[in-house]
Amino acid sequence: MTALSYDTDLSDAEWAILAPLLAPTTRRGRPRKHDLRLVLNAVLYVLRGGEP
Repeated sequence: MTALSYDTDLSDAEWAILAPLLAPTTRRGRPRKHDLRLVLNAVLYVLRGGEP
C-alpha cells in the first residue's frame, strides 16, 4: 500500500525541526503502532480541510 501525498504533509525539512520536540520512544509501555509523522500529517490535513 502506497501513501498518498497531500499539500498539508510535512516536508523533510519541517519534520527535521519538529521531530526532536516530540516524545521519544521508550522501552516501557506499548510500542507505537503508527508513525508520529503520519499522525501529525493526518492532524494537519483535518485542521486545514475543516473536516467535521
